[in-house]
Amino acid sequence: MLQIDDTPDLGPDTPAWFRRAMVQEREEGYADADGVPIHYFRWGDPEKPGVLLMHGFLAHARCFAFIAPLLTDEFHVVAYDLAGMGESGTRESYDAETQAVDLLAVAEETGLFDEGRQPFLVPHSYGGGVAMGAIELHPDKFAGLALTDMMMMRPDAIKEHMGERMERRQNTVPQQNKIYPDLETAMGRFRLQPEQPCENEFLFKYLAYHSLKKVEGGWTWKFHPSIFNRDIRTMEAWMQQPQRFADIPLPKAIIYGEHSSLFTRDSAAYLRELSKGPLPIVEVPDAHHHLMLDQPIAYASAIKSVLTVWANS
Repeated sequence: MLQIDDTPDLGPDTPAWFRRAMVQEREEGYADADGVPIHYFRWGDPEKPGVLLMHGFLAHARCFAFIAPLLTDEFHVVAYDLAGMGESGTRESYDAETQAVDLLAVAEETGLFDEGRQPFLVPHSYGGGVAMGAIELHPDKFAGLALTDMMMMRPDAIKEHMGERMERRQNTVPQQNKIYPDLETAMGRFRLQPEQPCENEFLFKYLAYHSLKKVEGGWTWKFHPSIFNRDIRTMEAWMQQPQRFADIPLPKAIIYGEHSSLFTRDSAAYLRELSKGPLPIVEVPDAHHHLMLDQPIAYASAIKSVLTVWANS
């Protein structure tokens, strides 16, 4: 039986690299962000260049628990639960300014800003919006942005992709999370969004388990319903996102999955058209939107390759 990180048995076929990664020493704690506790993990040597990993919507920092250890030979790595998700506290609103406060609090608490250091930001999906907002507000605080599979498309493609989803999202009323009678039932309800296959069942199970918490009456999701009160992007805002990325005055790069439905080769071409300087774009073969589940080693290698060039330039 393999029991790692308080997770129930993940099965006999978990690979050696995962076992090694999960037993690597790490620190766990909370940063105080104006009275809101923000949960984080930290790996590696604080004297090395800093990296802040940021998860997607309704996810949590453990999305990177098996990625971060693969980076520590070169970097000091931190991953945190965005407010309203994982084991972090909740807020009344989740606007860019407030989310930047959380990010800065974690970076301060974990030493990423010590002695004037500037960490690299490596956000996935929804985390990319948080990272871009923080950079726009505090561009002098960061060394670069390696964005992972955030939805960015040409205006016509955005309109076609979003369609009626915009209206449905705007009309969504936050509700209490459903409580499932037992862990097995709850884990059976775990889904990836957008939906995709996942051949690494042990990683899927690991993420599913850590997306849940035990409560009175059974098990429910860790994310708080208040997170649905976040700013709802208009169609115009989605269309402006690629230009916002192109205008960021820092080294930047894109990492995306070959089979992603949110970032495509045409997205890559569009961003290159908008960008004035060099823009490394790494397509990870045989990966969908959730690269850390599909191709974790290749994803970690892509991150390390991009950041190592920046750290040594």
